[in-house]
Amino acid sequence: MIITKRIQMAKIIDGTQIANDIRNELKVKIDKWIQEGHRPPQLTAVLIGSDPASCTYVKNKMKAAVEVGINSITKNLSPDITEEELLQVIDDLNNDDSVDGILVQLPVPGHINERRICNSVSCDKDVDGFNEKNVGRLCLDMNTLVPCTPLGVQELIRRVGVDTFGKNAVVVGRSKNVGMPIAMLLHADGRNDTCAMDATVTICHRFTPPEELKRYCKLADIIVTATGVPGLIKADMIKPGACVIDVGLTRIVNEATGKAKLVGDVDFEGVRQVAGHITPVPGGVGPMTVTMLMKNTFIASKNLAKKSLPKNEVEKVRQGTEQGNQNKNKKN
Repeated sequence: MIITKRIQMAKIIDGTQIANDIRNELKVKIDKWIQEGHRPPQLTAVLIGSDPASCTYVKNKMKAAVEVGINSITKNLSPDITEEELLQVIDDLNNDDSVDGILVQLPVPGHINERRICNSVSCDKDVDGFNEKNVGRLCLDMNTLVPCTPLGVQELIRRVGVDTFGKNAVVVGRSKNVGMPIAMLLHADGRNDTCAMDATVTICHRFTPPEELKRYCKLADIIVTATGVPGLIKADMIKPGACVIDVGLTRIVNEATGKAKLVGDVDFEGVRQVAGHITPVPGGVGPMTVTMLMKNTFIASKNLAKKSLPKNEVEKVRQGTEQGNQNKNKKN
């Protein structure tokens, strides 16, 4: 019997480079949009309080917006703001025709109902994709604004050319903003939506027995993990050649040195010996999340502009889009 040993390590998916490529593509599209006579897209972030992490996240998002040609505004609100006052701020933004995208930086203070706030953002301007109506549209394989991290995962898988059609996929983690939307994108029906991936999806979570988690993962062509449990996914759980996407992000402090580092859910050094593709942490999924926020803002801007057109102009835009798709299909 001849025993073969896999000696080629996984291809590392460079999320930073892919995110930069998408931002460059997006900037070209936005520049063209403006040259055609449209105003620049506008993203408004709502920041409650002065939590250092939240402030950094918002600052990075606003910086990315400027880089691709999106106008950005941050509304800084007191941590003592009442829920009703916050709802009024969001309602004003919903009714402001100059605003295309609304981002409420999470988490919100404990006295505010986060779900109610997310649902108060207009579906058309919900660039985080957290409004339950947009989530419902995603469940029905309809075009909608998709949560940014799941959208980034989908884009990474596509950009590296991993086939998903009919493949086995395992999503580890079932959070409402990450795990579940990723699962929906992976199994979405391609007959209904051009962004579908048509995989056979299994969802694992904290109550999945370890031996069952290992069994499911060993069968998976694609694994996406988002649990925040460092080292959960190990090499002996991986099917040779599988694509492993690590959304987990945990800060670990070395007690001896006091130095901190960011790690994912995957035992990177071990798994890369078996997998076909793997994302690092950091530098994998993280850079894609902000980039997808920019993409969603531009999509929202175009959709809102179309809604404001007279009916005859909307029909012209629709016909032009259909003709463009037909020409693209002929080339392919």
